[in-house]
Amino acid sequence: MRIATSIPRMHADARGLKHRELTEKLIGIFFDIHNELGHGFLESVYEQAFPVMLAEHGIFFERQIAVPVWFHGKQIGEFRADLLVDRKVIIELKTGRDIEPAWEKQLLNYLRATDVEVGLIFNFGPSAQFRRYVFENDNKKNPRNPRASAEKKFPGGTAE
Repeated sequence: MRIATSIPRMHADARGLKHRELTEKLIGIFFDIHNELGHGFLESVYEQAFPVMLAEHGIFFERQIAVPVWFHGKQIGEFRADLLVDRKVIIELKTGRDIEPAWEKQLLNYLRATDVEVGLIFNFGPSAQFRRYVFENDNKKNPRNPRASAEKKFPGGTAE
């Protein structure tokens, strides 16, 4: 049963999935790699194979993207996302028995810290597993510039 909602879903297709076409291609590539290489390799092997397939499909990607972590308006560190595809989807590649909650939290933190709204975890374990996550920008705090966030809430005034 579908429940109607009056909340608009920006950048969503008819089925309500953000970047559906791209994520479907990425999931297909994941299964192609898993079918050819199987499981048991280190994560770095799959991290080398994924860009080969992305390039063969003509899909733009960046590897090991540094993403800053902000706290109280100051950069306190950074993390590296495995792949950023078409500047729309963060991919984390893993090799374990099952997708672990810590990996899910890691990906959600990556989405929270960036303007990217869609993330995928691909687990090259004994059975191929993936999870798709969406964290819409409207639901994110703006850790990079808290003043801009406050100015949105209090236009023309000060938040101090």
